[in-house]
Amino acid sequence: MLTILFDGIAYGLLLFILAVGLSITLGLMNFINLAHGAFAMAGGYITVVMVNRLGLSFFWSLPAAFIITAALGAFLERTLYVRLYDKSHLDQVLFSLGLIFMSVAAVDYFMGANQQIVNLPPSLDGRLQLFGASIGYYRLFVIILCSLLTIALQLVLTKTRFGSQLRASVDDQRVARGLGIDVSRIFALTFAMGSGLAGLGGALATPFFNIDPTFPLKYMIYFLIVIAVGGTTTIIGPFFSALLLGVADIAGKYYVPAIGGFIIYTIMVAVLIFRPQGLFGRVTSR
Repeated sequence: MLTILFDGIAYGLLLFILAVGLSITLGLMNFINLAHGAFAMAGGYITVVMVNRLGLSFFWSLPAAFIITAALGAFLERTLYVRLYDKSHLDQVLFSLGLIFMSVAAVDYFMGANQQIVNLPPSLDGRLQLFGASIGYYRLFVIILCSLLTIALQLVLTKTRFGSQLRASVDDQRVARGLGIDVSRIFALTFAMGSGLAGLGGALATPFFNIDPTFPLKYMIYFLIVIAVGGTTTIIGPFFSALLLGVADIAGKYYVPAIGGFIIYTIMVAVLIFRPQGLFGRVTSR
C-alpha cells in the first residue's frame, strides 16, 4: 500500500505540473487553451532529441524544455493568442483544437509516429526500500522537484508584485492600465510561464509515458479533469485534485484493473454533482 501511495503521489504531482499552466490561463487569464498539451509534447520531444540524439544529460534537458517551450509560448501568445483574448470561449476552443491537430501532424512528420523512449540516467534508475515500500529513485526525484516548483509557483502568484499585477489585470484590464500596469506584458509572461511548466512536465513525463505525436489528444482529458475537480480560482485546488486523482488512478489500476481506468471519471462526476465549481472553486454570484 505504501508503494502504491508513493507512486500515486508522484503521478499526481506530475499531473499537477502538466496541468497547472492550463489552470493559470483558464482560471487567471480566462482563456481556454486546449492546446496546452502541445507544449507538454514539445517539452517531451526536446528531451528525446537532447538525450537520445545528441547524447546530452537528462538533467540538462529539463531546464532546456522549460526555457524553449516558454519562449515558444511567448511567441505564439504575441502573434496568435493575443488576438483571441476578447473572443468567445467557442472561438478559443476551436482555435486551440486547430493548433493541437497542426502540432500532431508536424511532430508526426518530423519525428515519426512511433513512441519515443528515454532511458533514465543511472543515478535515477533503481529502487529504494523504505518502511517496507519499494520506492523508485525517479519517482522520488519527481516528488521533490514538483513539490519545490509548486511552492515557488504559489509564492510567485501570491507574494510578489507580479502576482498582484496579474490579479489586477484579470479583474479589470482598463483600471490596471490606468494604474500603469503593462497588461500585455503581464499576460505574455504568464502565458510563457504556463507553457514552460507544461514543457517541463512533458520532459518529466517522458520516462513515464513514452511520448508520441498523439500525446496532446490522449492526455488532454486528464488536464481538464484535474482543473474541473480542483476548480480554476486557485492553484491549490488543482494541486490537491491532482494528488487525489493520481493516487486513485494508480490504486484503481492495481486493485481493480478491469475498471481502474474509470475511477478518475467517477470521482470527477461525483465532485461536479455536489460541487459544480470544483472542490476549491469559489461560488460566483450573478
